[in-house]
Amino acid sequence: MRKNLLIILMIGMAVFLVTTGCQKKEKTTELTYSIFFPPTHSQCKAAVSWAEEIKKRSDGRIKITVFPGGTLTKANQCYDGVVKGISDIGMSCFAYTRGRFPVMAAVDLPHGYPDGKVATRVATEFYKSMSPKELDDVKVLYIHGHGPGLLHTKKPVRALEDMKGMKIRSTGLSAKVVKALGGAAVAMPQNDTYEALQKGVVEGTFTPIETLKGWRQAEVVKYTTECAGVGYTTSMFVVMNPEKWNALPKDLQKIIEEVSEEWVDVHGEAWDKGDDEGRVYTLSKGNEIVALSEEENKRWAEAVGPIIEDYINTTEEKGLPGKKAVRQVKELIAKYSK
Repeated sequence: MRKNLLIILMIGMAVFLVTTGCQKKEKTTELTYSIFFPPTHSQCKAAVSWAEEIKKRSDGRIKITVFPGGTLTKANQCYDGVVKGISDIGMSCFAYTRGRFPVMAAVDLPHGYPDGKVATRVATEFYKSMSPKELDDVKVLYIHGHGPGLLHTKKPVRALEDMKGMKIRSTGLSAKVVKALGGAAVAMPQNDTYEALQKGVVEGTFTPIETLKGWRQAEVVKYTTECAGVGYTTSMFVVMNPEKWNALPKDLQKIIEEVSEEWVDVHGEAWDKGDDEGRVYTLSKGNEIVALSEEENKRWAEAVGPIIEDYINTTEEKGLPGKKAVRQVKELIAKYSK
């Protein structure tokens, strides 16, 4: 009798262990994350640390595999890739699919951003307050944006007149900034810019100074024009496929949301650190940083002023809150610049 009881107990324990193991396996969710930044870039590293933190806090119930360098979906295909389920999560720039995100485009206007942390906080809070319908086909985790976009060229640009006719790489609304300043905008993603500068396809690029190190562009430019008056950002989404999101248990959704909220500043600080490193790196290459005079900065700011007015008029004509969007961005910049 005792022997039979012992056998029953052993069988029961074995069934329990097998069942528990299966349950644990079933609760592990594996997700893919597409990023266009190369693996060595600080923003890719920030994303990897985000994924690792989620794995840690979920006790391994969520495993996120990062695919950097556009290996899963290219930069301009990343958003659609998330919507269609090619990747579960994606990070790229709104500007790479120009015209698709008209409300979010207000963030990218040349408002004169002081740094990346401010730009990142502004972009994330702007989305939360405006809740644009253009992002309803994904779950938005957070948004970040680089420090002020500056002009980097192969020949010096010290005044507006020097910009005339220059072929400048730009994306989205920064292309309008180039045109307003008298240059010829050439659209291309960041990962194509080095070769384009090297081969002379373009004569310069509008981008944050961090790219001079992060994307090694200091090797193929000679000058940086500090044009603070037209400092813009390029806002970048971190979004998730809604079906994958809705399939997660509430406790795991909460973990992802909490970590994402914390990583807003992680990305912002990474942008600012990158800008500092980019400045040091380009100077180490013997390149020159051209500081515009106060008067010249004012000329540049006045030159791009119509871009903001045009944005307001165009979006309002489409029934979108362009005026409210611009006002909201300006108020948030003032709030986070204090």
